[in-house]
Amino acid sequence: MLDEISYFPEDAEIKSGLTDRTGGPGERVAMVTGASSGIGRAIAVALSRNGIRVCALGRNAKALAETVAATQEYVPATALKIDLTADEGMDAPLRYIAQVGRVDFLIHSAGIIHQDRMENATIRDLDRQYAVNVRAPYVLTQRLLPQLIASRGQIVFVNSSAGLAARRPDVGQYASTKYALRAIADSLREEVNPKGVRVLSVYLGRTATPMQEALFQAEGRTYNPEVLLQPEDVASVIAHALTLPATAEITDLSIRPTRKP
Repeated sequence: MLDEISYFPEDAEIKSGLTDRTGGPGERVAMVTGASSGIGRAIAVALSRNGIRVCALGRNAKALAETVAATQEYVPATALKIDLTADEGMDAPLRYIAQVGRVDFLIHSAGIIHQDRMENATIRDLDRQYAVNVRAPYVLTQRLLPQLIASRGQIVFVNSSAGLAARRPDVGQYASTKYALRAIADSLREEVNPKGVRVLSVYLGRTATPMQEALFQAEGRTYNPEVLLQPEDVASVIAHALTLPATAEITDLSIRPTRKP
C-alpha cells in the first residue's frame, strides 16, 4: 500500500545552485531512493541546499518524514513510502513526476547487504539482494527514462568498492549484485549519452551509516564511525559532480576512507 507524505512549505526559499542544463537557473527535481537515512538522506539534504526539489523514496515513513523535515528549509519536498521491489510501487514515482512536470536527477542509493561464504549462503539472501540492488534500480530507471531524456537529466548509481573487486570470501553474493549494477550503468551510459543524459557510478568504501553499523556488529568488530567515510562526504562529491557543464561527464568515482583498515 502506498503511503504518500508531502511537504510544501509556504515560505521555502528556492536558492540558486545546480542550474538547468537546458538554459538558466530553474527549479529542478531529484528523485532519491534509500532516502530514509544514511547516504540517501545526506544526498537529499545536499541537493535541497542547492535549490533542488527532492522526492525522497524509502520504506520507513517516520524516517522519511525526518529526511524531508531536513530539506524543507530550502525547497518543497515529498516523501514516498514504497517498496521498490514490488512492481506496483513503481507507479507512485510516475504519478509524482506527472504532478511536478519533470525529473532531472535520479539517484539510486537504496541497497542491502548479506555476507556469508558460499557454503553457508542461502539463495533467498541472493534473491533479496538482487531484487533491491539490481532489479529495483533497473526497473525504476527504465520507467523514468523518457522523462530523464526529455530533461537531459542525470542518473547516479551509488555502488560499492565491492563492485570493483570481490576480495573477501563472504562477499560473493553482494559483490555479484554490485558488479551487475556497474554493468547496467556502463551500458546505459552508452545508450543515453547521445541523448544528453549523463550517468555516474560512485564506488564507496565503508561509510558511517546504520547499515554499516549493523555490518560491524555482525562481524564482531568495534564500530568507530569517525574513521569511516561520512554520508555528507559522499553527498558533497555527488552534488559537485552534478554541477559540471554539459560538455563534461564524470563516469566513475571511487571514494575511500582516508584511514585504511
